[in-house]
Amino acid sequence: MSAGTSETASEGPARPVREQPGAAGPGGGLLLVDTPSLYFRAFYGVPQSVTAPDGMPVNAVRGLLDVLARQIADLRPAHLVCCFDGDWRPAFRVELVESYKAHRVADVLDPAAVPPSVPVSAAATPGPAGTTEGVAAGAVAVEEVPDELTPQLPVIDAVLDAFGICRVEAAGFEADDVIGTLATRFPHGDAAGWAAQDRGEAPAGGGPFAGPVEILTGDRDLFQLVRDDVPVRVRYSVEKFAAIDEAAVSARYGVPGRAYGDFATLRGDPSDGLPGVAGIGAKTAAALLTRFGSLAGALAALDAGQTDGFPAGARRRLEAARDYLDRAEVVVRVVPDVPLPALATRLPATPAHPDEVLALAERFGLAGAATRLTRALTAAARPA
Repeated sequence: MSAGTSETASEGPARPVREQPGAAGPGGGLLLVDTPSLYFRAFYGVPQSVTAPDGMPVNAVRGLLDVLARQIADLRPAHLVCCFDGDWRPAFRVELVESYKAHRVADVLDPAAVPPSVPVSAAATPGPAGTTEGVAAGAVAVEEVPDELTPQLPVIDAVLDAFGICRVEAAGFEADDVIGTLATRFPHGDAAGWAAQDRGEAPAGGGPFAGPVEILTGDRDLFQLVRDDVPVRVRYSVEKFAAIDEAAVSARYGVPGRAYGDFATLRGDPSDGLPGVAGIGAKTAAALLTRFGSLAGALAALDAGQTDGFPAGARRRLEAARDYLDRAEVVVRVVPDVPLPALATRLPATPAHPDEVLALAERFGLAGAATRLTRALTAAARPA
């Protein structure tokens, strides 16, 4: 758009499944973490002078752990899942809009040449001439990641595992899609279903589940998931984790609270390589969505030959971009039904593997961050 378990949905476990002894929690809500968004932000926000004893930068690791500690202490979730990209540039999106994230491709390599944990995409990748000519079969597109961040990514995995914090990715999908699936599924699973899922026995299901869904991210794409009735809220890292709900989306963009995805489709998103509709900016996009309720509503009016309700020139521009809109809408929309394995999502009350936490903290100079996260887990497990 991006301890427990890290698995790919179609290929089985990507890493060993870890049990969570001592799991606890106050009994409310699910905290979903857009982990790539947060570790990139931590890398650029925490000085690179934060290093391990051997001099390796660990600023992204420490920054991520401190964010988790603060948000766990503030939100006191019962469940926590750190979501990762199974594919940072999924083929199904690239096939629809080839420019999708193309500007972030650092190189195209044989998979064997890619260091562990570096984000890759199996999508066909444009060559120097803007086509797939000259790209070897089976090559993967490597995301542009700073050299100082690359060695920190496996450390993040190891520390989360040692704490017993669930992490998951799904082959062929971004972290956004995993988040969208869990945010959609969680409110419709009853407590018994989630308890069974914690034991790895069954997927969640049943009646409404008490507790909000909170999403930690710096990615506006996930604003499309907010709902006041569940509720699902975004905690937006760009603005000190301000809570974003439907009213906040409406106030910021002048669109219905759940229409952010349609808004982004019309306006475009240069950060993702999506051009949008030529000549339609934020104001016109908002006017269309306010008038017709959704992109589908605007296109239905267009197809019906309706002329009233369209801002000046907008009808002609939509007609010219109709094919793009049909494709881009799928690219922008977060997938709500990614196949996922049973997950041990319960927030641990104490580190699942304390000796491993201690060893990692000593090796990478993370004693303070590890202590803060441990205290946050313990505090969140106490009754309010």
